[in-house]
Amino acid sequence: MLLTPRELEIFIDRALEEDSVGADVTTSALIPSHLEARASLIPKEPGILAGLDVAAAAFKRVNPDLVFTQKLLDGDRVEGGEIVAIISGSMASILTAERTALNFLQRMSGIATLTDRYVQAVDGTTASITDTRKTVPGLRLLDKYSVSIGGGRNHRMNLTDGVLIKDNHLAALSGEGVSLSQAIKRARARAPHTVKIEVEVETIEAALAATAAGADIVMLDNMSPSEMRNAVDQIAADCVVEASGNVTLENVAEVAQSGVDLISVGALTHSVRALDISLDYETNNA
Repeated sequence: MLLTPRELEIFIDRALEEDSVGADVTTSALIPSHLEARASLIPKEPGILAGLDVAAAAFKRVNPDLVFTQKLLDGDRVEGGEIVAIISGSMASILTAERTALNFLQRMSGIATLTDRYVQAVDGTTASITDTRKTVPGLRLLDKYSVSIGGGRNHRMNLTDGVLIKDNHLAALSGEGVSLSQAIKRARARAPHTVKIEVEVETIEAALAATAAGADIVMLDNMSPSEMRNAVDQIAADCVVEASGNVTLENVAEVAQSGVDLISVGALTHSVRALDISLDYETNNA
């Protein structure tokens, strides 16, 4: 995991507090405290698992006496109907923790599954799939961990991880008469020497200018595959080339065939569909 045990505990505590698990009026009213059960985590569709450790921690945060037995691990491919884990112990505690644990596991597995589909789509090319900062606020570490489990790479974790000069930065500087080349040189002079300089461009001319000014990475934004191929032919020897903008499963292979090094896909985290996973119960005693 990208998280320390304390960071994971904070994530889970926030989620459990949001659900007011200490005041589960339904479970308190209906479920006897002595009732125990076994519950199986079962996906209803194929996918890539991610977040099992998080789900386990959520159950055990509600009740440390619950036993969480994993049958599979993060990164494993799973078929619909396959048992991935079993939780046993207090039925009241399992019911109280169920939604929070599933929310984490379903979303994280959905991200890993979608990432894997993109990675498989570009197999055989030199391109790597990477995420963006378009994550759920507060859940970035979990979102990006899930991308890595699905075989993708992580772009910037936060704003300290590198200089990324985008169109709005250039628009803000245009009032001062600062050109793209001058902006790159300013960033190089002022940013720490340990960080790389990336520039978002929308034309081949801008890509050439960015490369000439010393950009380490050039992001080709919303270009057609033919434009990308043209740009790659001219700049790939001098910088890393990234493609971004309107990338879908339907067109990602064509984008990869342009020869770019990286393909950043915001959809991996900003509009992912959760993997359908249910919790099935078996009462042990009455």
